[in-house]
Amino acid sequence: MDILQGHVTAFIGPSGCGKSTFLKSLNRIGELEGPVKVEGKVEFFGQDIYDRRVNINRLRRQISMVFQRPNPFPSSIYDNIAYGVRIFGGKSKAELDDIVETALKGAALWDEVKDNLKRSALGLSGGQQQRICIARALATKPKILLMDEPCSALDPISTMKIEELILTLREQLTIVIVTHNMQQASRVSDYTAFFNTDESRIGQMVEFSTTESIFQAAAKASTRDYVQGRFG
Repeated sequence: MDILQGHVTAFIGPSGCGKSTFLKSLNRIGELEGPVKVEGKVEFFGQDIYDRRVNINRLRRQISMVFQRPNPFPSSIYDNIAYGVRIFGGKSKAELDDIVETALKGAALWDEVKDNLKRSALGLSGGQQQRICIARALATKPKILLMDEPCSALDPISTMKIEELILTLREQLTIVIVTHNMQQASRVSDYTAFFNTDESRIGQMVEFSTTESIFQAAAKASTRDYVQGRFG
């Protein structure tokens, strides 16, 4: 599978088929959960990310991740966004201020929080917390943003805002999203990978193509199955 730069790629399939596990392999964050076995290659701009010479911290800075449930740190909005940048150091207060503002604007949250940056991020709504997490990821200026069901814990209005944000962000970086919502995949993604439902082949990718062609094929198959079941 080629995940194309500047596009949104969706991973769809039933629960337990390996979507999130595969997503975590793309920036090696799954290794934080315990020992892993790796076969094959994941190439990022021509380099195998599982090569022993790869700097994992630098890799995760370039390939950021937003999780299923919002996970802001128990600190201020400002400190949440500045956290990742401070780890690498070398930024003045003025530079940090600019980075925080740019990241919050990128996450479509600046106008909502600009007067309360010292407020705890834990006091925000669920949708705002998720956008804080997106802004925190954007602050390190990644090339790829991984999103693991970012809307599953949100209400419809917050979900709409996140989807609008995805469509805006794809002009700036590459996005890979795991979603159970087929309609969401059709709304926000350019390409879709469908993972296997067969227990004997769990985790295998069944199909990968443009989202439009996959959903057109699925619609034709559903119509054919209905006709055969109803009249066959």
